[in-house]
Amino acid sequence: MTAMAGRHLLIVDDDDRIRELLKEYLARAGFRVTAAPDAARARKLMSELTFDLAVFDVMMPGEDGLSLTRWVRERDRTPVLILTAKGEADDRIGGLTVGADDYLSKPFEPQELLLRIEAILRRTQGRGGERGRVSLGAFTFDLERCELFEGDEPVRLTEGEVKLLKRLAQSRDMPIDRFDLASEISDASVDASARAIDVQVTRLRRKIEADPKNPRYIQTVRGVGYMLAPD
Repeated sequence: MTAMAGRHLLIVDDDDRIRELLKEYLARAGFRVTAAPDAARARKLMSELTFDLAVFDVMMPGEDGLSLTRWVRERDRTPVLILTAKGEADDRIGGLTVGADDYLSKPFEPQELLLRIEAILRRTQGRGGERGRVSLGAFTFDLERCELFEGDEPVRLTEGEVKLLKRLAQSRDMPIDRFDLASEISDASVDASARAIDVQVTRLRRKIEADPKNPRYIQTVRGVGYMLAPD
C-alpha cells in the first residue's frame, strides 16, 4: 500500500474500460477514488467534494480535459495530471500552459501513473495535496472547508460541532482545556460553556466514533479537557 494511502483522487475519462481499470488499480494502492465519464460530471463532483488530485483525459466528447483543467485553475489549486494521446505534443504543451502539473501519454502502465501521482502529491503538499485534512477512520475532516465526510458522503454538523472539531483538529494530538475551548469558540450564536462543550463532544462522538463510550479519536484527558487523536 502506498504511503499516500487515504488521499482522494478524481479520475475523468470517457473510456469505461480505462476508467474502471484505473479506479480499481489506484484503490488497491490505498487511494480513495471517485470516477466520472465526462467534464460535466467532474465539475459537479468538484463543486461538492474536495480532491487531493485529479486525472483528466484530454480527448473527451463535449468539454475536453484542457478546458476542464483551466476551470479547475480558476477556482482552486487542486493538482491535475492530464492523459494525452501518444505523440500529441500540442496537448501536452496545452495542458501545462493551462496549469496541469504533469502529463502522461497513452498507452501507459498503471504503475507509471501511480508513481507520477505520488510525485505530484509530494511536490504539492501544503499547496493542494494535503489541504488541511484530518483522517478519523472512515471519516475525513477538511479544515479548509470545515466539512466532515464519511467516505464521499458529507456528514451534517451543527455550527457548534464544526467550531469544536475545527479547534480540536488545529491542535491535534495536544490536549485542550475545556474552559479554553469554551472561551475560544464562544460567540453569540453558539452556547460554549464548559458544560455545553461536554455535550457537543458527546454528540460528535456519536457521529464519528465506532464506540462513543470508548472513544478512539476524541479523547478525554483527565483533569484537562479533550484531545483529537487522528490516524
